[in-house]
Amino acid sequence: MSQLRIEKIQELMKQEISQIILQELKDPRIGFVTVTQVEVTRDLSLAKVFVSIMGNDKQIEDTWKGLNSSLGFIRREVGHRIRLRVTPELRFVLDKSLDYSDHIQKLLLQIEREQEQGE
Repeated sequence: MSQLRIEKIQELMKQEISQIILQELKDPRIGFVTVTQVEVTRDLSLAKVFVSIMGNDKQIEDTWKGLNSSLGFIRREVGHRIRLRVTPELRFVLDKSLDYSDHIQKLLLQIEREQEQGE
């Protein structure tokens, strides 16, 4: 399958999964979730859905459990919305890159303040 088609499918799946999580899921455990990326294998059998979850450790754990318990529903909805011969199996992967970039931003601001105080 061409790389361009796979990239289009990945982007479409990212949009649809984001919309499903935001509007369709009724699980009260699921908090603030952002779908950051979707990686699909070349044969479209597996899709890794990278998600960033905001909140404290308890909220993150509850949201993670809620997302994993709703995998079947999300896969079925993706299958209805995107016409593929076979809907890929979905796996959630926790994406820590937003937390890491937030941490780096805070460190840079702290260094900047220290330099201003030193002058």
